[in-house]
Amino acid sequence: MVTTLENKESFIMQDSSKEDTYIPDYECDLHCHTNRSDGNDSPLEFILKAKELKMKAVAITDHDITPPLLIENENGKQVPSLIFAKQNNIDLVLGYEFSCDTNVDDVHIIGYECDWENRDIINESSRAKKSKSDAYGKLCKILSDNGYEIDFDLEILHYRDENNQICTRKPEEVEKKLIFETMAKKGFAPTWQDAKIMVRDNPVFNIKRQKINPVDAIRIIKEAGGIAVLAHPYLIDEYVVSEEFGKLSRYGYISKLIDAGLDGIESTYTYNKTSYKGSMSPSEIKKEVESRFGGRISFFTGGSDYHNDGKKGVKNPRMIGEAGISYKDFIKIFY
Repeated sequence: MVTTLENKESFIMQDSSKEDTYIPDYECDLHCHTNRSDGNDSPLEFILKAKELKMKAVAITDHDITPPLLIENENGKQVPSLIFAKQNNIDLVLGYEFSCDTNVDDVHIIGYECDWENRDIINESSRAKKSKSDAYGKLCKILSDNGYEIDFDLEILHYRDENNQICTRKPEEVEKKLIFETMAKKGFAPTWQDAKIMVRDNPVFNIKRQKINPVDAIRIIKEAGGIAVLAHPYLIDEYVVSEEFGKLSRYGYISKLIDAGLDGIESTYTYNKTSYKGSMSPSEIKKEVESRFGGRISFFTGGSDYHNDGKKGVKNPRMIGEAGISYKDFIKIFY
C-alpha cells in the first residue's frame, strides 16, 4: 500500500520502523543525514538503503559540513559518490545544511549542488564546527550543574556504537542532537525530541552558538553556483526576534529570505515527528506554504530529515521517502 500525504497521520501510528513493511510515499527525498553529522548511516549505507527502497533520487544534506565527494564502497575502495549512486540507480544530490541565525531556532538553509571547493563554504564549515564545540561543551556543564549530569568528554566525545564498541569523536564533530540523545538514554527525558524541547524552552540551558546570518548563507550558496532552499519553514516560531531582521512574524521572516535570493522552500516535511510547536498536520502545512509563497520562489522541495534514528532505538523514526517530491518535479529542479 502506498500512502498519500492526506492519510499520513494514520499511517505513522503503525510500526514504520519495520523496514520490510515500509513503502516510501515519495520517489525523491531531498533532506537526509549520514554519520558525517548527526545521522547514523554511513554514506554507503544510506545509498544502499535508498536503493533497497527503490528511491529514484535522494540528497545528502549533513549539517555544517561539505558533502562526501568520495565514498568507500563495499570493497573498501574510494569511488565518486555521484557515480556510485548512479550505478545503483539512484540520482544523488549533494548538499550542505547551513544552521543560520543565532537568535532564531531552526533556521536551516540547504545549499544543493554547490562548488564544494568554494573558499567561503570551507571557511564557514570550519567556523561552525568551532562554534559548536565551544557551545556544546558549555551546555553539558550547565546541564550537569543543574542535575542533568552529562560529561562532555566521557559521554559525548567517547561513546559506544551500535555494536557496543567504544568510539571517539573530535569536539568539532559534535552535533547538539548527540547531547539530546544522551539525555534520553540517561532517562532525563523520554526521547531526544523531548530533551530538545526541554533545553530549548529553559532559558538557563539556552546556550547560543554563533550561527551564520541567513542572508550570508544564501549569498555564499548562490556565489558557489548552488541552489538555496529553506528547510522545514514551520519549525521557525510564529513570531521571532532576529538579529538581522528585528521582530517579525514567521511569514515576514521567510519573505525577507525570499528577498535575499532564496530559490525554494521545503513544503513537504515530517513535522509530526519533530519538535514542531503548532497543531497543523504536515498536509495542512504543505498547502499553506505553497499557497502563501507560490509564485514568489522558483520551486518547492520536500524531505524526511532522515537520520536512521531507529538504530538508536527511537520508536517511529523518520524514514527515507516519508516526505519528498515526485521524480517529475525533481527533474524540473535539477536537470
